[in-house]
Amino acid sequence: MASTIRIGALPISLKEIRSQVVGAKLGDSAIQSSLLAGVIGLIIIIAFMIAFYRIPGLAASIALIFYVGAISFTLNCFNVTLTLPGIAGILLSIGMAVDANVIIFTRIKEELAEGNSLETSMKNGFDKALSAIVDGNITTIIASVILLLLGSGTVASFAKTLLIGVLLSMFTALFVTRFALNALISLGATDVKFFGKAKKTKKFAFVKNFPKFVAVALVFIAICVGSLIYNKANTGTILNYGLDFKGGTSTSVAFNKDVVADDIKSDVEKLVKDTLSVNPEISEVKGKNTLTIKTTVLDKAQREKLSKAVSEKYNVKEDTIESETISASVSNEMKRDAVMAITVAVILMLLYIAVRFKDITFGASAILALIHDVLIVLMAYGIGSALGIITVGNTFIACMLTILGYSINSTIVTFDRIRENRQAMGKKADLEDIVNTSVSQTITRNINTTLTTFIMIFMLLLLGVSSLREFTIPLIAGLIAGAFSSICLTSALWYHVKRLFSSKKK
Repeated sequence: MASTIRIGALPISLKEIRSQVVGAKLGDSAIQSSLLAGVIGLIIIIAFMIAFYRIPGLAASIALIFYVGAISFTLNCFNVTLTLPGIAGILLSIGMAVDANVIIFTRIKEELAEGNSLETSMKNGFDKALSAIVDGNITTIIASVILLLLGSGTVASFAKTLLIGVLLSMFTALFVTRFALNALISLGATDVKFFGKAKKTKKFAFVKNFPKFVAVALVFIAICVGSLIYNKANTGTILNYGLDFKGGTSTSVAFNKDVVADDIKSDVEKLVKDTLSVNPEISEVKGKNTLTIKTTVLDKAQREKLSKAVSEKYNVKEDTIESETISASVSNEMKRDAVMAITVAVILMLLYIAVRFKDITFGASAILALIHDVLIVLMAYGIGSALGIITVGNTFIACMLTILGYSINSTIVTFDRIRENRQAMGKKADLEDIVNTSVSQTITRNINTTLTTFIMIFMLLLLGVSSLREFTIPLIAGLIAGAFSSICLTSALWYHVKRLFSSKKK
């Protein structure tokens, strides 16, 4: 088939529905800046882990370095095409790989605080952390598989790297970290003070303060709705849809230093009209001497004609000009896939929670908290669209599912502790006290995991190219929203849902 197409002997006509041309220099720059962000982020995370967790942190750092090497080797073996969202998936999975270690080390600290020996504390710590690690990672795996089945191109690349990363992170945390810890102990690192002891948990009244937390959430949800209404009134659409969702051709031109992109917008617009007889939308890429030219769908000849005209007039090398074309049929398909992917993933994740915890109230409260997280991410997209710094494209699906998986992961850790404390404290124990105790016991884990993941994403925002910034800004908003909901909303919400279900049964 491939040979037949190449020699032109296929007895049918082919219609171009999508094409992409990436300038070599811009591509190299994007990859280099992304890898630099990863290296710096990794160094910061290693320093944080050693400073906070001491000997266990050193073991986690060794496992993390092994993890980076293992994921690089695995991606090469499976011949995974590395795109910018794919790199983002790797860096995000590095941040998430720390999560399992944080859960384990928190458990070890608690065991040491109870007076157990180092050997017993390690064994119990790994055993007690296992269920939370497996349950949390399975939800992320569900999101990755849905992306693989319904996504394509860069989204599929993101899903592959994230899926491989999650599987490897479980392996490194449960086996490599344990091996590294045992090796350090055998070398003489047996002083308990270098392993840390859990301090007595100060219980906070999360259930009592639930109305205040809801009020804070409602303020941000109102901002979300307001930004969408503002965009609809000013642009006719609630979000700034990119080519993936509306079709067309986008051409990015990086100008030389002797030309200021913002000063020549009108000249470029006239050039496009004269060259192609179409009305373009010209926008500047913030922080870059680059203009983006959006038009209706251009064929190959028209794209080459435009590149040549811009190159000759502004002395720009053609190999630095990027273009992307997506037909209207493909963009409509992407919109449909986006809705389907998010819906299917949420249903499967919540079904898993309900089955795993044998209680529908856990799933019911989790879905209400997820709605909050989705709306906060939409707020980031809405404000970004209003400011003209974010477009909604195929990475929108990846961003949403990543945040849903991350938020569910954090929620499961707290739910797992609630389940454990209900068994330990007995059926007669006050339910409100169980919830407050459980959230207080897991709050350090939630904050540390959010912080390490944030470090990776923030480095991408700081050093990455503009296309990655469109991905990282909503991710950061989602990370913060997920941490807030898993700490302040979900468990207290479960308490009220549980009481509601119990009263109906009576």
